[in-house]
Amino acid sequence: MSELIGPAVLGPLLAGPTLAGPILAGFASAATLFLLAAGLTLVFGVCRVVNFAHGSLAMLGAYLAWSIVPLMPPRLFGIAPLGFALGAVLAALMVAGLGALIERMVIRRLYAAPELLALLATFALVLIAADLIQYLWGAEDLVLPRPAWQRGAVLLGQTRVPVWDLVLITVGCLTGLSLAWLLRYTSLGRALRATAENREMAAALGVRQGPLATAIFALGAGLAGLAGALILPNGSASLNMDAPLVVDAFVVVVVGGLGNLGGAALASLLIGELQSFGALWLPQSSLVIAFATMALVLALRPHGLLGRALAPRQAAAERPLRLRPAGPIMRWLFLVALLLAATAPWLVGSYGLSILTEAAIAILFAASLQLAMGIGGMPSFGHAAWFLLGAYAVGGMMHTGLPPLLSLAAGLVFALLIPGAIALALGAAIIRREGVVLAMLSLAFAQIVWAGAIQWVGLTGGDNGMLGIRAGLGSAGTWWLTLAMGLGGALLLRRMIFARLGSAVRATRDAPIRAAALGLPVAALRLAAFTLSGAFAGLAGGLFAQAKGAVFPTYGAIPHSVDALVMVLLGGVQAASGPILGGLAYTGLYDLLLRAVPLWRLALGLLILTLVLALPNGLAGPGVKEQRRP
Repeated sequence: MSELIGPAVLGPLLAGPTLAGPILAGFASAATLFLLAAGLTLVFGVCRVVNFAHGSLAMLGAYLAWSIVPLMPPRLFGIAPLGFALGAVLAALMVAGLGALIERMVIRRLYAAPELLALLATFALVLIAADLIQYLWGAEDLVLPRPAWQRGAVLLGQTRVPVWDLVLITVGCLTGLSLAWLLRYTSLGRALRATAENREMAAALGVRQGPLATAIFALGAGLAGLAGALILPNGSASLNMDAPLVVDAFVVVVVGGLGNLGGAALASLLIGELQSFGALWLPQSSLVIAFATMALVLALRPHGLLGRALAPRQAAAERPLRLRPAGPIMRWLFLVALLLAATAPWLVGSYGLSILTEAAIAILFAASLQLAMGIGGMPSFGHAAWFLLGAYAVGGMMHTGLPPLLSLAAGLVFALLIPGAIALALGAAIIRREGVVLAMLSLAFAQIVWAGAIQWVGLTGGDNGMLGIRAGLGSAGTWWLTLAMGLGGALLLRRMIFARLGSAVRATRDAPIRAAALGLPVAALRLAAFTLSGAFAGLAGGLFAQAKGAVFPTYGAIPHSVDALVMVLLGGVQAASGPILGGLAYTGLYDLLLRAVPLWRLALGLLILTLVLALPNGLAGPGVKEQRRP
């Protein structure tokens, strides 16, 4: 039977237009993904930096190409495509130069700091790039006119293939071969492979780490710029293109294996084809197919398709820290601040109360993430998923027809229980993962929740959201409720840090092998911290839904998860008071700069960058001490 099925069925399908078109479209998509991911994986392999600004570099490449390509001669040596090629290469070289400058001025100062602090610095660069690009090119999407050769198609068998798809496939293959030759046969490639394998040994053998890091960061930025330029013929230069690009690049890098160029190529091809056929056969899956693939691959191969475990970067600031409780002076200051907060409805107007409400919720949201990431050592790039689930729990209860206050009380209870129960189930499956792999698994889950909120219109309202979520408390009542539950929840989490549970969880973070030898249930303790983190993030989402009177899927989008990361890192990832300071600082700065400064993202990014470089342990850094080793 199988002998008959092969020639009779598969042969005509492969030869016909049914599969050939999607296959080639997948190859073209894979080529762009590879250009993005190759630069990111090279930078991570050498510098061990999670460069969140990689998408902004690609976006800059698109805008530069939009400006440069029309200035090129339409024909060079009688060949039309060479003009576009020259413009794209010039744009990529300019982005590469900027990448070298970023490494020298910013990233190099953070090699001795915790790894996630570099993520905060690159997030600041994202804010800076967004406002600078908008200032230089405007807020409108920019479309590059397509000459006739880019609009054409060729006939391969029975399939019409766009010329530009063939160009992308060719560029992707040539780039991959060039990078493979660079890594294999050049001194730079040998130094790169040696540094990725063992930085200390490579340095001892004479490899100059500074120039190597600058060269690799410039190469990665140039590849991102080239990818951005090559997107133009099938798209446009847009201010919103950076986040999707960097997320796609992260997915490919993690699926292929961190720091593995061959893995990035294989993962690009896999995800490109899955997206192509998913758009054809399962259009509803287009939002989550890449993340579902990543979750499946990491469940089977924790280090990716071709990756392997990497030795952690040894940073002086990552040594175990000892938390210390607040002293008498700080306690009295806190009581005074609490008294002022309780009387805020008589001291500030309705707008001031709304900002204070957002700040109190932000503190709880940041404290929930800090329990998992700072105390438990479990980073998350998708913490907003719990926030969104909690918001929908309150929204759903407020539409049951019960009395408003009873619905709100039940909704807040469910905002704790539902995310907590789901976090318990998810944590049991992924809690043994570490570092970036665990963070990306949380991101995959968050994207699935976000996509479900968009597409399950009957339950969530889709993009239109769930409206009319108010219990009639007024601005003062909403503030007092948020102050009691939001700040109370944050203080409860802070109390857990100094309790036996917090001490045991910190032990599993700092010395898991020693903790297990002493009889501590490492996996159970990590799972407890993960579950509590998700539950209290859900409570923050429930409070936010009641305060705003609505729930939208954007509450669970990637930028909201990044906000939580920024608040924790800004306050101090291993400081007990870090979430309080980080939540207040980020919310206050955001509101103040939004109202007072036209280029508010530029100002906020510069301020965050200054704080990162000046206070690598966060605003609460003086509140922690290094643990002395015996």
